Amino acid sequence: MSGPLAGVRIIDMTSVGMGPYATQILADMGAEVIKVESPQGDVFRATSPSANAGMGPAYLNLNRNKYSVILDAKKPADREQLLNLVDEADVFVSNVRPAALQRLGLDAETLCSRNPRLIHCIAVGFGQAGPYAARPAFDDIIQAMSGLAELQGHNDGAPAYVNTILADKIAGLTLAYAIPMALYERERSGMGQALEIPMFETMVSFTLIEHLSGHSYIPPRGPMGYNRVLSKQRRPYPTRDGYIALLPYTDAQWQRFFTLAGRPDLTMDARYANAESRAQHFDELYQDLADIVIQKTTEQWLSLLAAADIPHSPVNTPEALFEDEHLKKVGFFQKVDHPTEGPLTTMSIPVRFSRTPGAIRWLAPPLNADRDMLSIKC
Repeated sequence: MSGPLAGVRIIDMTSVGMGPYATQILADMGAEVIKVESPQGDVFRATSPSANAGMGPAYLNLNRNKYSVILDAKKPADREQLLNLVDEADVFVSNVRPAALQRLGLDAETLCSRNPRLIHCIAVGFGQAGPYAARPAFDDIIQAMSGLAELQGHNDGAPAYVNTILADKIAGLTLAYAIPMALYERERSGMGQALEIPMFETMVSFTLIEHLSGHSYIPPRGPMGYNRVLSKQRRPYPTRDGYIALLPYTDAQWQRFFTLAGRPDLTMDARYANAESRAQHFDELYQDLADIVIQKTTEQWLSLLAAADIPHSPVNTPEALFEDEHLKKVGFFQKVDHPTEGPLTTMSIPVRFSRTPGAIRWLAPPLNADRDMLSIKC
C-alpha cells in the first residue's frame, strides 16, 4: 500500500458530503478507511442518474478507496463488532449527532477510554459549546447562516446559494487536514484526542477572511465587505461573440492591458495608477474593462492576453473541461471500469507526492461489499 497515510486505519461513520469528502482524501493518501453504514446506506447513494440502485454518481465520486460494511449500532451485536473495529483503529470519524453518539456509547469519552491512542472526530453543524449545538445543519443552511448566500446575491438584492455544496466541501477539507495534524501530535505524545469540526464556524471563518474588512479594527475603520469582489461590474465580460474571464492585477499588468487595448488615456488615469487608487474605483475600472472587452472576439482576446502575459481564461462549461489541454496532459480525467457499474469517468488525485504518492486503488463499493473480508456477519 502506498501513500503518506499508509498504515492508518479510519472507522468512517459519515454520510452525504462533508465527511465522505474528507475520508476519501485520506483514503487516496493510503489510509485504510472502513465505511460503516446503516442498513439503508449513505443517503448520497440515492443521487441520480445511476445505473444501479444505491450507486449514484455523488456517492461514486466521494467514496473510492473505502471498504463498506453494514453495522447497525443500535443492535448490541453490531455495536460490539463496531467497538472491536474501533479498538484497532487510529481514527474514528462521524457526523452522527453527538447526543446520538452518546446514547450509542460511541462518544469520545467512551471510545478513548477503550483506545487511548484514538483520534475521535465529530463533524457537526455547530460547535457543541454554543446554543446552536443541537440544531440540524446542511449545506444550504450553513451557506445562509454564514453570510455567504447574502454575499453571493449582494448585487441584485436577492440572496443566492453558490451552485456547489461549498460549505460541505470546505468543512470536509478542514476535517481532512485536522485529522493528520492530530495523528502527527500523537506521534509525539503517544495520546489520542477528541476533535470537533463545526460547519458553521468553519464557514464564517472562510467567508470573512476578506469580508471582515474594516471591521478587522476596533473601532471599525470602514464597512464589512471586500469591495473588489463585491463590485457589480466584477463578472465574466462579454466579447463580440461570447465571454471571457480577465483580471489584470498588478500595476504592470494593468498598464500592459491598457496599452494593448489602445487606451493610452487610461495608462495615465490617476484612478488606476496603483493598487490603492484602483481599490477606490473598482466599479469604474471594471466598467471601463467591460467597454474595452466587448470590442473584440473571444479568440482575439485569448491570443492578445496570452502574448501579454495577462491573467485570463475562457468561460468553460463543465463539459468543456473534458477537452481542456492542461487537464488532458496531466491525466486528470481517467476512464475506469467499475465491477458493478461498468465504464466510468473518475477524477485523479490533484495532490502529488514525489516519494509517497496516493493512488486510486479501487472504486466506491456497493453497500456491505466488504463484510466477508472483515469477517463481520451483518
